[in-house]
Amino acid sequence: MNEQLPELTSAQVEDYLRKHPEFFHEHLSLLEHMSIPHPTGNAVSLISKQLELFRSRHHDMENQLTALIEIARDNDTSLNRMHKLTLALLDATTLEEAVANLDTVLSEYFLIDFVAVRIIKHNPDTAITNLFIEPDSKDLEPFAGELASSQPKCGRPTMAQARVLFGELAFEVKSCAIIPMAFTELEGILAIGSREEGRFHYSMGNLFLNQMSEIIGTRLITLLQQN
Repeated sequence: MNEQLPELTSAQVEDYLRKHPEFFHEHLSLLEHMSIPHPTGNAVSLISKQLELFRSRHHDMENQLTALIEIARDNDTSLNRMHKLTLALLDATTLEEAVANLDTVLSEYFLIDFVAVRIIKHNPDTAITNLFIEPDSKDLEPFAGELASSQPKCGRPTMAQARVLFGELAFEVKSCAIIPMAFTELEGILAIGSREEGRFHYSMGNLFLNQMSEIIGTRLITLLQQN
């Protein structure tokens, strides 16, 4: 077992520095963390001011670097998730498989609690309950604003919206992103919901949600054309 070394006294440190006057030339970075007085009376020495500015700039650069690293990590995570989503949709050969794969990927990789896809089209033969909504259905009325703007809307859904999208689970959805899918060959709604109130909020950017809509919509169009 290693014995704990005794702490150095100030006299020992002073004696060492006297014997090694070149110490700070070799360890210049230590000056950044030290407070060194200067015999200038009440005036602030130029050296002190320069050192203060150097420390401030150094800390600002460290904060900027940390922020850039976090952004890069978030981007890597988003790219990996979108890659998983794309592969899962490409692996599907039917609408049923696409919806099932979509639910799995969004749940496991995006940590989404609720997923709903509604295609606005007359198709009574589908095996998936509630996948299609008739173009003249009253169920579309709660989404008139989103469909007209063609832009995602985040926040707490209205109860009418939640019931159309999530059925009996409507009361569990505390926040939601409602994403219109507006393509020449396909019109519909993609919704992702959470039990957390702050998961999807009104100030969120739309880039990621629009990209998700484009990937999902493009694959659904292909599968619809194969039917």
